[in-house]
Amino acid sequence: MTWKAVQEARQRLDSERGTTYKDWGGKIHIALIYPNSYYLGMSNLGFQTIYRLLNSYDNIVCERVFWEPKRGKTDEPISLESQRPLPDFDVLAFSISYELDYFNVIQVLKESGIPLLASDRDERHPLLIAGGPCVTANPLPLSPFFDCFAIGEGEAIVPRFIEVITDGVEDKKDRLLKALASVPGVYVPTQYSSKPVKRQWLKDLDSAATTSVILTPDTEFGDMYLIEIARGCGWGCRFCLAGFQFRPFRYWRLESLVQQAENGLKYTNKIGLLAAAVSDYPEIDELAHTLHRMDVELSVSSLRFRPFSQAVLKALAKSGAQTITLAPEAGSERLRRIINKCVTEDDIIEAVDRIAKQGIRQIKLYFMIGLPTETDTDIDEIVRLSLALRGRTEGTLTRLAITVEPFVPKAGTPFQWLAMAKEDVLTHRLNRIKSSLTKKGIEVRAESAGWSIVQGVLARGDDKLGAVLANMQRSSLAAWRRALKEANLSPDYYVHRELTFNEPLPWSVLDSGVKFDYLSEELQKAHRSTETSPCPTSECHKCGVC
Repeated sequence: MTWKAVQEARQRLDSERGTTYKDWGGKIHIALIYPNSYYLGMSNLGFQTIYRLLNSYDNIVCERVFWEPKRGKTDEPISLESQRPLPDFDVLAFSISYELDYFNVIQVLKESGIPLLASDRDERHPLLIAGGPCVTANPLPLSPFFDCFAIGEGEAIVPRFIEVITDGVEDKKDRLLKALASVPGVYVPTQYSSKPVKRQWLKDLDSAATTSVILTPDTEFGDMYLIEIARGCGWGCRFCLAGFQFRPFRYWRLESLVQQAENGLKYTNKIGLLAAAVSDYPEIDELAHTLHRMDVELSVSSLRFRPFSQAVLKALAKSGAQTITLAPEAGSERLRRIINKCVTEDDIIEAVDRIAKQGIRQIKLYFMIGLPTETDTDIDEIVRLSLALRGRTEGTLTRLAITVEPFVPKAGTPFQWLAMAKEDVLTHRLNRIKSSLTKKGIEVRAESAGWSIVQGVLARGDDKLGAVLANMQRSSLAAWRRALKEANLSPDYYVHRELTFNEPLPWSVLDSGVKFDYLSEELQKAHRSTETSPCPTSECHKCGVC
């Protein structure tokens, strides 16, 4: 720990509103760790929600920790609130949103002087638990390092977890782990038998608001107060991890959301609404009208092409919103049908026309490449559609920006069995889009093909990858490939082959709540590219969760 690190922590605290400070005496101390920058971590509403939930217990002190390497060197990680090192805490709780942050998890432990492997730690060391969307889908690559994992939504797991920790924090490690294994939604690798751990989800959203806890200017959203208005998604896009890991579709009552907005107005008049698609909220028009009457400056995470809320669009325009995000995912009707993205080109054009008429400065369009059965013709369709949409905005203030991401097969989705395209194919298609659109004045941002394949390996990986993560000297593609080779492992095995329905999957230790037969049938529908059945409504499918 350096004095500079302590000073930086205190400076950040000075700019925050809503921070919780607690006396350490007689309490259980939990470090809530986001293994990436403060800027990203404090932009994450789930991270803030768990922070508030843990600190709601009188016997718990929860402090935040972030990972910020600087100029190739790192300081020992310390907590923000009291600037204590990690070994001082009883529990280290990692909130992990992205597979590529696994590398930072390892660095956090190394720099803290905490033994990497769970088997090398005893009662002298903190208990390590991890949660988050990618962990809920497949915790196996991290299983050598963690004592346990939270599988599902924190609000449904934390209460019983805190009870067990309170009773057993002074117990021998083996005894504590055995008790934790009995908590619904907690996966303890050393205590696993043969019964899959069931994903937990909060049935009554109105029992727990999910809103900003701390406001700070050093985030993506600045002084905006965020409110989650719905959770889950019933549309069933076959590639989408969030769409399956947060089922079933649920939403807060309108009265609850208005009350949350009123609370947010005590801090700022900027309110941001979050959901998989804000326009799926059943009373979105009434919510938008109500917030407008409250003189709120409104922002939303994203809009769906259909249903497309004109009331929300007008509220955004009146609030001075500069950007609206839409996700066609694919340029061709054929591919959109395969991935179950239920929008037509007419839907896309109509939405862009409406946005441009309101004077919004920028429309961000998200596309994927490397989707199943994709060819260069489908890539040309992305280019054609983007240019057609740019043509629709000519003569207006609106400009287009394109983001392109490679398809990554995710555990727990219908596409979990599919192969990922090779790096050279992805790079070729990315370059094809960039060269065609940038010369036409359309900004194109793209994810690295190489790092996307790393993400795919970790998303579909097993516990053998623990050795790869542990042996990496730095976070680079060269170091990753070298560590894979030293472990006699290959990305071809993990992501560049199609899995069969009868082979064991590493994540079969978990029960996502979505039936195997449902997932496999959805994949078979995708294979039947001539499938012409009508698109589903926004109601949940019969996936077995409900």
